[in-house]
Amino acid sequence: MSLRNKVTLIGRTGKDVEIVKFENGKLAKVSLATTDHYTNGLGEKVEETQWHNLTAGGKLADIMEKYVEKGKEIAVEGKIVYRNYEDKEGIKRFTTDIRVEELVLLSGK
Repeated sequence: MSLRNKVTLIGRTGKDVEIVKFENGKLAKVSLATTDHYTNGLGEKVEETQWHNLTAGGKLADIMEKYVEKGKEIAVEGKIVYRNYEDKEGIKRFTTDIRVEELVLLSGK
């Protein structure tokens, strides 16, 4: 994997894994929450959560389908993928996904 587009995230899944099946395989999709804690300029403790859309194919899709459930803490490594599509109303939508290339199961709920 190239260092030009690489991301590593550790967080908890926000839902159960969704599986999309195709003729020649399947795709696993799940959201991942990462949370940072810091003290702002006023001395207040702040918690900031970011949500990431994860996708995985092949054997990783099988592993995610079997072992990853809502609230599971996981570590992933992959790359950022930008996509666009038209929704049912014909409006152009943009989305950012993390295409998972490595997965580590860290803990239960």
